[in-house]
Amino acid sequence: MSDTAAAMTFHPQPQPGEPKPWAFPAPERSTLANGLTLLTSHRPGRHVIAVEVLLAAPLDAEPAALEGVATITARALSEGTDEHSAEEFAAELERCGASLSAHADHPGIRVSLEVPASRLDKALGLLAEALRAPAFADHEVKRLVANRLDEIPHELANPARRAAMALSKELFPSTLRNSRPRQGTEETVRGIDAASVRAFYEAHVRPASTTAVVVGDFTGIDLPVLLTETLGRWTGGKAVPRPRPAITSNDSARVVIVDRPGAVQTQLLIGRTGPDRQDPVWAAQVLGTYCLGGTLTSRLDRVLREEKGYTYGVRAFAQVLLTSADGTGAALLAISGSVATEVTGPALADTWQVIRTLAEGGLTEEERDVAVQNLVGVAPLRYETAAAVADTFADQVEQQLPDDYQAQLYARLAATGTVEATAAVVNAFPLDRLVVVLVGDAASIADPVRELGIGPVTVVT
Repeated sequence: MSDTAAAMTFHPQPQPGEPKPWAFPAPERSTLANGLTLLTSHRPGRHVIAVEVLLAAPLDAEPAALEGVATITARALSEGTDEHSAEEFAAELERCGASLSAHADHPGIRVSLEVPASRLDKALGLLAEALRAPAFADHEVKRLVANRLDEIPHELANPARRAAMALSKELFPSTLRNSRPRQGTEETVRGIDAASVRAFYEAHVRPASTTAVVVGDFTGIDLPVLLTETLGRWTGGKAVPRPRPAITSNDSARVVIVDRPGAVQTQLLIGRTGPDRQDPVWAAQVLGTYCLGGTLTSRLDRVLREEKGYTYGVRAFAQVLLTSADGTGAALLAISGSVATEVTGPALADTWQVIRTLAEGGLTEEERDVAVQNLVGVAPLRYETAAAVADTFADQVEQQLPDDYQAQLYARLAATGTVEATAAVVNAFPLDRLVVVLVGDAASIADPVRELGIGPVTVVT
């Protein structure tokens, strides 16, 4: 050993400090003179500010022959205004270091903006401009329609997307918008033009029915004045609340095979509708579902992936479809994954057995503790960015939940025991009330699946 090495002094390893108390933040509410609702949250140190704008233009408001018009409207908002062409608008956003995107879903259109705090004034001005004076130029709308038409064949070729479309068609009545593709079909999208986009915008987009969420470090920013000078300049008529449709479904046990001759894998999607975030059972349902199939160490993965080698991974999840304060909403409760064609039958049989075993023996304390740590313990990291906080605030507004919902949810998750979580997940996935969609080679998988007796089997193309 050299003299230098012998003389080295090793400093003590730093020790972790005491964890600081953390709670999901509560927003401050206010209303602009034009009726626009504001939710703001000052988050020191978050110098990239996030803005979420919720427009009350739901999918069920689309004309039946023009489904997909909400998606085209959302995409067209940033494709030029009365003051800037599409190219000029994009250049102005780039100069701000900002990103702007929009998408349409069942509750409405959501517009998302992220920008450095130092350039918030300019970016908010551009956002307000896009909301109050979109150009909807003929050539831009035609381009967006053409792009959407190009996307549809790719979606139909994707087994996971195809399975989701088939499950929606099976679960929901044809009169319900949820039964059809959110972004429209080739037939309906082809009929969309600039006039129909503008008509949809004028019928449903106005400040009085809009909510804007702003989260970040507001140090040195007079936010009320800035919002008044930007979003406050937007004018429009009174808002007439649109009632949300009640979600109904048929989850009688059955199997639908979407035939893909020669496919070497089968895409599985097993689902039904169940309680949503308005229901008191939601926390226990989230915890139990996580233990069933929320991570690589969950029960489904331990059997189907680790023990049997059928798949790279299977997930169980609960996805809110459309939540209403009156309790008429619903969530999609589902199990999803892909397996080799030749083990489709055994994989389904083992999935049913995993659920039976769970119902008979219940969750363990260890499973429950790991789930709580993964769902609750990592929350401070999950909400480290302003965008994550803003997105959750926006979800709460869309789902007609109170502002403190997320904070209360974490408290309920931490207090949920194994018995409650077991009951919730078993009730979420009753084996006699599951619709199974398989995208794969029907000639190879139909007979083995029929032999399982999990429901009548239908083959579609």
